[in-house]
Amino acid sequence: MRRDELQEVIQGAICTLPAPFDDNFRADYGRMYDLCKWLVEQGLRTGNSMLKVAAAGGEGMQMADQEWAAMVQCVVSAADGQVPVMAGISHKDTYRTIEDAKKAEDLGAVGLQISPPIFNDPNQDDLLRHYSAISDAIGIGVMVYNTPWYTMRMGKRYGGGYIHSLGDHHPDTIVKMADFEHIVAIKWSVSDDFEYEEMKKFVHIFNVLDNNTDPILCHKLGGRGYINTFNDAYPAHDIKLWGLMESKRYEEAEALYQHPRTPEMAAFSKKVMAKSGGIARIKKGIMEVVGQPVGPMRPPSLPLTEEEIDELRDIVRSWGWPVVES
Repeated sequence: MRRDELQEVIQGAICTLPAPFDDNFRADYGRMYDLCKWLVEQGLRTGNSMLKVAAAGGEGMQMADQEWAAMVQCVVSAADGQVPVMAGISHKDTYRTIEDAKKAEDLGAVGLQISPPIFNDPNQDDLLRHYSAISDAIGIGVMVYNTPWYTMRMGKRYGGGYIHSLGDHHPDTIVKMADFEHIVAIKWSVSDDFEYEEMKKFVHIFNVLDNNTDPILCHKLGGRGYINTFNDAYPAHDIKLWGLMESKRYEEAEALYQHPRTPEMAAFSKKVMAKSGGIARIKKGIMEVVGQPVGPMRPPSLPLTEEEIDELRDIVRSWGWPVVES
């Protein structure tokens, strides 16, 4: 597919799917299938969303290779052409990323979220070589995952001090990807070295999707979507939010976007993340309180306690979202 065709698909309120596990931490493909069917029934469609499987919030890095492929296949089957599927590929070198990208394409995914190969310590030229090779090898679309928070520092043995960010794609570097036909979208976050508005340098080339920073501003600047951690729990919220942005009703969109961003939620997140890490722990807790349980994260991350789930239920209820009682 051409870039312009893929840009009609890779847009909207992207739904980051959790990875369902049973009580023994085995992948639960049946639960994933049912969840995706439910999301389609709730109105996720081509143009307003994508189903993103095996991303960081979907514990893709914690899956074995065969589990990753089976999850992609499961989601594609459940989506049944109603909503496009994007597969996450995280932090692998170019060779292995291309292997996985071809597998995802063969399984029916139309998009890929690809993180930089941070353990190769890439500089900006390395990033260009990485995405150029991937683009040449596949026929589906890539959303480049800009990750400015991954940095490399020298230890005392080497004199100490900051070297560079391993995942920060500088705006001028992104512009140089214009000729990479299958690089379609940029998942946009910025470091302190750049201004958010620098996306204007490339928004006419790629679909820019906000990474949970300021989706309203992103859309005003010409962006074509955003990543929302909780889209899978209550799709109606993000379907409405995306519609408001597309209609340029930005004040209403801003008010709706802030509903899940309460001080109570911020305090709860800080408390439970201090106890145990894991990007999907709170996500899975919210799935439980809305009646779509997907099991725990794999160790060493701890599941939320019953008391924490009860507290989270009260917070989610305060947003006006439907919850199930304990």
